[in-house]
Amino acid sequence: MGDLRELDLALLARAAEVCCQPLRFGVVPVQAPLADELTLRLEARDPLGERQPQVDLELEIYRSGSELNVMLSRANDSNTPLLWQGQHAVWVEAVNGQRCSAPEGGASLEGLARRIRALISPG
Repeated sequence: MGDLRELDLALLARAAEVCCQPLRFGVVPVQAPLADELTLRLEARDPLGERQPQVDLELEIYRSGSELNVMLSRANDSNTPLLWQGQHAVWVEAVNGQRCSAPEGGASLEGLARRIRALISPG
């Protein structure tokens, strides 16, 4: 994808729902989208439609060189590790940026990051 402003937010919400079942997601822009940078909040709801802000996700998509990268984090928990997904997944501590193990539930977030990257990557 050449321009992130053209990204279909409904596709991102659906990807989150597939990877983080049984939650439902809405996607809300956090900043005005740029051609090569986008920050979104994936707002979670349980199957009955009740908001679950403790599991909201913040999604950053940005270009580094010719690659599009994805950063996923818990929007309301600054102590939970961040997931950086480029060619491979890397978990880092939010406080100091040091590599760490995946947190509980990390596999579903890695799946989501790979899915998002596939949606935004050309080819």
